Amino acid sequence: MKIFVDGAVGTTGLEIGERLTGRAEIELLTLPEERRKDPAARGDALNAADIVILCLPDDAAREAVALLEGSSTRIIDASTAHRIAPGWAYGFPELEAGTRQEIGAARLVANPGCYPTGFLALVRPLVRAGLLPAESLLSVNATSGYSGGGKSMISAFEDPNDPGATDTAFRTYGMNLAHKHVPEMTVHAGLKHPPIFLPAVARAYRGMIVEVPIHLHALPGTPRLGDLRAALADHYAGSALVRVIDEPPAMLTIERLAGTDRIDLFVYGDEKTGQARLVAALDNLGKGAAGAAVQNMNLMAGLPETAGLRL
Repeated sequence: MKIFVDGAVGTTGLEIGERLTGRAEIELLTLPEERRKDPAARGDALNAADIVILCLPDDAAREAVALLEGSSTRIIDASTAHRIAPGWAYGFPELEAGTRQEIGAARLVANPGCYPTGFLALVRPLVRAGLLPAESLLSVNATSGYSGGGKSMISAFEDPNDPGATDTAFRTYGMNLAHKHVPEMTVHAGLKHPPIFLPAVARAYRGMIVEVPIHLHALPGTPRLGDLRAALADHYAGSALVRVIDEPPAMLTIERLAGTDRIDLFVYGDEKTGQARLVAALDNLGKGAAGAAVQNMNLMAGLPETAGLRL
């Protein structure tokens, strides 16, 4: 199976390469440094591959897809460009009962965003189970490691000469409430109203915590914490990558699953007040990016789903 990672020198591309290197069933197509930006060489690699993984900015990803129009090459796009686009399978295999089969048969697969992965893992099963109405007004608080911002943010935290290198360890952003991940969250959760999204970045290279607070008294039938946990556990039963933790720890760290391709889900709360905190922990570069892309590639190639992943 010939695989070409377009954008292989970026943060996600490098992580994907690490997961593919040395796999006997994979031939990883690469371009020498001097030809990496050569349109002809890049076009040849795109068309020679069985599957292309795009690790590019949105506009460049659209251009690459256009270059492959009419080709038999299959595409996994890790950008935001096609996550709610018609004709694209959404690459979150665990999200719906038939999604694995859909990804396996698809030519075009959109890799989920890191923040939406945590949000959707928590919310979509509860909406489907009828515990969380589609009309719910939700907020999502999320903090990522700074690698999620790419080379510019990595420099802002690590380069001592960067003006932002000595800034505070916690930075909140997306203050205009128009973050590009919100449509993806809304559509794939099956919600009628976009959630209020409160993203932040912390001085940790990788890792992520995503939290959705819930008022149980505002839900039909006032479900208990155990009902929410049982619905999540039932949905992800047998999953190799998604775990629902029965006894959540008193404290979570952003690095809990750093370096892995898994995601852990937790239900915290207080029955007396009717308040709940739904929390997902994952690696923004793992299940939130590179691990998800390799998982989707495995499904498309008919290979074991977790091959090459960090369990």
